[in-house]
Amino acid sequence: MSGAGELAMTVSAPRREPRDRIRICLVGPSLDILGGQAVQLQRLLSKLREVPELEVAFLPVNPRLPGPLRALQRVKYVRTVATSLAYGWSLVRSLGRYDVVHCFSASYWSFMLAPLPAMAIARLYGKAVVLNYRSGQAADHLTRWPSAVARMRMAHAIVVPSGYLVDVFAVFGLRAQSIFNFVETDAIRYRRRARVTPVFLSNRNFEEHYNVACVLRAFARVQRDVQAARLIVAGDGPQRGMLHTLASQLGLRNVEWRGPVPPSEMAELYDAADVYLNAPRVDNMPNSIIEAYAAGLPIVTTDAGGIPYIVAHERTALMVATDDDAALANAALRIVREPELALRLADAGRNECLAKYVWPAVREEWTRLYTKLAATTARDPAGATKVA
Repeated sequence: MSGAGELAMTVSAPRREPRDRIRICLVGPSLDILGGQAVQLQRLLSKLREVPELEVAFLPVNPRLPGPLRALQRVKYVRTVATSLAYGWSLVRSLGRYDVVHCFSASYWSFMLAPLPAMAIARLYGKAVVLNYRSGQAADHLTRWPSAVARMRMAHAIVVPSGYLVDVFAVFGLRAQSIFNFVETDAIRYRRRARVTPVFLSNRNFEEHYNVACVLRAFARVQRDVQAARLIVAGDGPQRGMLHTLASQLGLRNVEWRGPVPPSEMAELYDAADVYLNAPRVDNMPNSIIEAYAAGLPIVTTDAGGIPYIVAHERTALMVATDDDAALANAALRIVREPELALRLADAGRNECLAKYVWPAVREEWTRLYTKLAATTARDPAGATKVA
């Protein structure tokens, strides 16, 4: 699956199958919006289409308008209105043909503009609704926007990718279940690093809460001790200018700015590096950590949000407090200077990935949920009972 495609191509099921299949529609961002949600959606879409008992389609929240109308999507503000209208129309046209509508969700306005309309229209059609909430900002979102709690109750099931968000939702009286993100290990080269070179990777988007600035400050400390150290930075976002300025102010050398890197090319960067650096202030279950596990890449990360639910300090990675660039740098230097530690962490991370974060480990959870939802709403289409 390469992206959103033309609007006319996204509102119909991809193939006609026997009626006894459960018909699923995934609703979320296409790869035109590079980020963890879109990557995980496309992985899930690809794997679900291999499940014989399911018929699976995809409807993007960011459809490309056809022909000359696409010019509207290049005009600030106008593109939001035009895209929202096209998205709403595709929901009305399409959702009535499915049994389960699976809505990917971020937080704040993104929740209002993307999954909420799909949930509302699916319920009008009497369809089962899965709210697949994936933002590490859930606690702040639900605190600041209490009306979102009531709106989330429209879902028959709330699914999150980590135990962390299960706990967050419980505070607000919402029952959620966890089904982990997964990686396709055959698409990521595994390399056991018997010798660790000072080549570091950061691949988070340039958003304030991902705190790439902390990675740059930590790397500056590393370079004072290891002058030949290199840093590969993949990503883009609103802090691009600030981060480039900071790198200049810190006098950083050997920094490779790769810009936005599509998922198909990310494996090359994991293979090129020997230490993964991650410094968010807010996070849930970053795909990048489990991808680094799969690549055999030793990890140094902050302890933001849900990261302690997937990382064990001194067992699968080294973990430090958020915003502590000195601790991040010291941990990174430990990885370089203690190859036995690096190997032990990387081996444990790889084993963790193969046990929990691969398709065979989550396949039955998704198919079981869809089957239960489809059966329950078939008996009571108007019911609001949570069946997860």
